[in-house]
Amino acid sequence: MNELSVLIGGQAGDGINQAGLLAARLLAQLGYRIYVNYDYPSLIRGGHNFSLVRAAKSRIGVCRDRIDYLLALNQDTIEKHRAKLGSQSRLIYDSDSASAEGLGLPLKTIVKEASAPELTRNSCLIGAFARSAGIEWSVLEKVFTKDIPRELELNLKVARRGFESAEAGERLEPLGQEVLPLVSGNEACGLGLVAAGLDAYIAYPMTPSSSLLHFLAHVAEDFNITVIHPESEIAVMLMALGYAYAGRRAAVGTSGGGFCLMTEGFSLSGMAEIPIAVVVGQRPGPSTGLPTYTSQTELHFVMNAGQGEFPRFVVAPGDAEEAYYWSAIALNLSWKYQIPSIILMDKTACEGTYSFDIASAGEVPEGGAALWNGEGLYRRYLNTETGVSPLAFPPDKRAVVKVDSYEHDENGITTEDPSLTKMMQEKRARKGTHLAEEVKRYRGVRIYGERGASTALICWGSNKGVCIEAGERLGAKVVHVPLLAPFPIGQLKEALEGVRRIICIENNITGQFVRLLGCHGVTVNDNILKYDGRQFSLEELEGELAKVT
Repeated sequence: MNELSVLIGGQAGDGINQAGLLAARLLAQLGYRIYVNYDYPSLIRGGHNFSLVRAAKSRIGVCRDRIDYLLALNQDTIEKHRAKLGSQSRLIYDSDSASAEGLGLPLKTIVKEASAPELTRNSCLIGAFARSAGIEWSVLEKVFTKDIPRELELNLKVARRGFESAEAGERLEPLGQEVLPLVSGNEACGLGLVAAGLDAYIAYPMTPSSSLLHFLAHVAEDFNITVIHPESEIAVMLMALGYAYAGRRAAVGTSGGGFCLMTEGFSLSGMAEIPIAVVVGQRPGPSTGLPTYTSQTELHFVMNAGQGEFPRFVVAPGDAEEAYYWSAIALNLSWKYQIPSIILMDKTACEGTYSFDIASAGEVPEGGAALWNGEGLYRRYLNTETGVSPLAFPPDKRAVVKVDSYEHDENGITTEDPSLTKMMQEKRARKGTHLAEEVKRYRGVRIYGERGASTALICWGSNKGVCIEAGERLGAKVVHVPLLAPFPIGQLKEALEGVRRIICIENNITGQFVRLLGCHGVTVNDNILKYDGRQFSLEELEGELAKVT
């Protein structure tokens, strides 16, 4: 089988995300490449939650509308997704909670007879799915043993009941490909920060970046990093700047609403030249908006956040490998140039789960910082050719390390002198100039699909996956731009050579990336926008492309 899609649904509290991940790991064990999308409302209990798992022979980053297996813990799941079933699709459901044509299992009765928690209903459902899909029991047992840390025996017991109750499908043969680990975008981002020498991660939980906080807290001891949850986003930013002032590589995580509160501290980073990496997970606004859904609405916000003018580095990874690679680059460049950097994610990329191939992510170059050699009088803001001043950190007895939010001289002493103001403005701007020159060696623009095509799909962030697949079917060139500032206009113009028609795809209502492209002299012919809080499905984008091509 080349590919299949599995949807498991229920309500909040049913363990739907974990169940979806178990189904994904079963398929990953056979060598399939995986993408998982999680859909849930902002409720602790109730509502409709579902995990949509897609498995294919080649790398993927998007789900399809068609479902091959619908695993339902309640009637609501059946009613909402019945239309996505094809003639060969299979429905497996809890007959104690729903009724339909398909395989009904009395899940509540089964777990009660096993004296197991009601949450294990999804294990029983996964067992039935495994046999129906032709996955051997030994594969399920291996996955459960590795990924269920508590009450493993009870979970295996009820899974076995489900497995034995289902009709055996044709054996799903292993593909003979390397079994890749499954990693969310947030986890990959965290691993990239760690690879760049992260010392401290500070965050106030805010969907969709919250799981990055949870992940780094879980592995803090393994990587010798400090993870802190302060009382507010303002405290987060200022605490992180304090860590960086003391020589500790720090990063923070938030969403658009939290970054609103951080912007004054973000500007302080620009003036005081204190390096900081900020992970911003986008979700629909304004204000609270749809707190558990996706958007690409903070592009111009992060590009222009903070009062005054100062250089910044901004990237928008498109999948787990890019999240790993660009997060490491962002933290390294923050410290090399003593500037703030932003890793601009979205809910789709943050929480989506991918097959992760670290070998294809790209090798992260070592990132050093300009350190003071200890000679002479230390001047924190020494005016150098590159604009980058040597760093010293307290409690170095040889140096008084003064930082200032006010305009200042080379020693960090407040000034309002016009000539000094001009000199320091130019000093900070030179850092941006040298940064722009350095990033030319990074692949800030990636090309996929038909390289000689006259039509190009251009995208940023998590739309990478859907555009690559849709572009291949259309016979178009696909241009993905992960580097947003300094904008790689030279690389982009080279990528668009020979292209006569440009179609831009993004998740907002105003065409923010089209605006950014226009600022650099690139004209877009058509713009496909989606702004309902959900990601594009493959069929949906193909339908929209058919209207404009």
